[in-house]
Amino acid sequence: MVYLFFATGTEELEALGTADIIRRAGIDLQIVSVTGERTVTGAHGINVETDALFEDVDFFDAELLVLPGGLPGATNFAAHSDLCERIRDHAYLGRPVAAICAAPLVLGRLGLLEGKRATCYPGFEGELAGATCTGALVEHDGQFITGKGPAAVFEFGYTIVEFMKDKATADALRQGMLWSEIK
Repeated sequence: MVYLFFATGTEELEALGTADIIRRAGIDLQIVSVTGERTVTGAHGINVETDALFEDVDFFDAELLVLPGGLPGATNFAAHSDLCERIRDHAYLGRPVAAICAAPLVLGRLGLLEGKRATCYPGFEGELAGATCTGALVEHDGQFITGKGPAAVFEFGYTIVEFMKDKATADALRQGMLWSEIK
């Protein structure tokens, strides 16, 4: 199961675009609210109905944790001590974590990106303690996948699918979603 987190102020495009691509690949995904409410307002005033509340999920089957960006969504994730503990434990077990835009700051503040290549929204590089910030659209280094921002959402999603399944599945999605026509 993939768990994608949603906080007040999360970038809706990054959350829903990533969720859409992952689900198109046939991968089970739940959108999890960290606010205590199932309906959460994103960074641009769009209300999103989540699948579950953080406190109701036990994460025993977590294959991947995903943090969309946006402000104050990313800083709300960083302030959620139980979520940070879950991410740290998940990563220490060698399990994958993906974060896009401002959300890699959570991984940086937890010290998880030390010695890793990573990318983030311009201006947040200082939050990625110990990482080599590349400025690439998407970086995949070991168990971590990071994306630069809203324009990276498609490649971020396809990279997750390739990691979770295989390149052929990711390429089929790229083709079916006409990604190759805009490059």
